Amino acid sequence: MSSPVRRELEEYVAGRCGVTRVVTAVMDAYYRDEGRGKREELRPVVDVIERAAPGVVELAAAGDTPGFRVRLTERPFPERYAHELRQAVGVALRDWSPEPSQPPPVRPEPGLLHRVVAVIRRLFSA
Repeated sequence: MSSPVRRELEEYVAGRCGVTRVVTAVMDAYYRDEGRGKREELRPVVDVIERAAPGVVELAAAGDTPGFRVRLTERPFPERYAHELRQAVGVALRDWSPEPSQPPPVRPEPGLLHRVVAVIRRLFSA
């Protein structure tokens, strides 16, 4: 859950950041996914961005390193699509799967002594 993209999406839904930051963060994460599986979760937001303003971001050469850098173009994101973008961000946040972490600890089965004590407690509480 520590993804910077998720934080940007949550900030946008809460109204603490603008469209420009969200568009940049989403497009950057979408094109830099590198097989981590977050692309499909960001797809609803990317669809709105591409439909609303095709060309609002551009891929540029990253210089010495392989790959691309995402840059905002001079073209602003149209305000009339802000509501649709907010809905898509909500869908993406709802569908976001948590980052893989350690599995929850497995509680061992109660031992013989624990079961005997539980039976004695039930006898005296009845």
